[in-house]
Amino acid sequence: MSTQKIWFITGASKGMGLEITKAALDNGDKVIATSRNTDTLLEKIEDHEGNLLPIKLDITNEKEVKNAISKGIDEFGQIDVVVNNAGYNLLGNIEEISDAEFRKTMDVNVFAMTHIIRNVLPHLRNQKSGHIINIASMMGYMSYPANGSYSASKYAVIGLSEALAQEVAPFGVKVTILAPGTFRTNFMNEDTLNVAQHKIDAYNLDKQVAQFTGFDGKQLGNPKKLAALVLKLAEMLNPPLHLPLGSDSYNAILQVRKNEKEEMEQWKALSLSTDFEKE
Repeated sequence: MSTQKIWFITGASKGMGLEITKAALDNGDKVIATSRNTDTLLEKIEDHEGNLLPIKLDITNEKEVKNAISKGIDEFGQIDVVVNNAGYNLLGNIEEISDAEFRKTMDVNVFAMTHIIRNVLPHLRNQKSGHIINIASMMGYMSYPANGSYSASKYAVIGLSEALAQEVAPFGVKVTILAPGTFRTNFMNEDTLNVAQHKIDAYNLDKQVAQFTGFDGKQLGNPKKLAALVLKLAEMLNPPLHLPLGSDSYNAILQVRKNEKEEMEQWKALSLSTDFEKE
């Protein structure tokens, strides 16, 4: 029988974050749910029996992050599972993306996540337990035109999380990197999509945007099933470090790895040619 857990979830008012929040509450757990709009969150969650602590939070502001974590621990006593779900997507070819636009992608997807980790770890280390679940993407293993800034941020999430897992293992803290494929949320909705302001005709960004938003409502992934799986992960003694979610993500990542291996073998002689000669 599982014990009640205390969750800290970012981006909890919509999409996967909302579904994970609902699933945890339905499981009888307590949730510190952070969002830029807690009114929206409360409209979508009616019955929580005092197990929900909604906190309005700008995750790019480290002072606010530190205060939110402290408030959550003051309210519920500890934190057991951290879900870094909040994210930002920008479509634009590299030449089109301004410095400010690129930095915003990295601020939300990488630096803000690091704010959460940096400020929650003293508590997790002290209690010698905890599970940090960082939501990356299949786009953290591959990229496509007009998705460079998003992929760059998700590659960073994976690299950071791999190092983190090794750093915190001695303290009994676990790390899992989720790599969802396309899930049926508002992520691909044209009303919520961010697009580079400076368009260059040669790239035809409008066509790329139309292709991207054309998947809206047709995504393979079921967010409720993802949420149920996250709850299972939180119960595991030895959860996976890397976990693709969805057949599209699983198959695409395997294909990328296959292509990489073939390319590396093709150019192996050049790779090995830069070593000092053995005496």
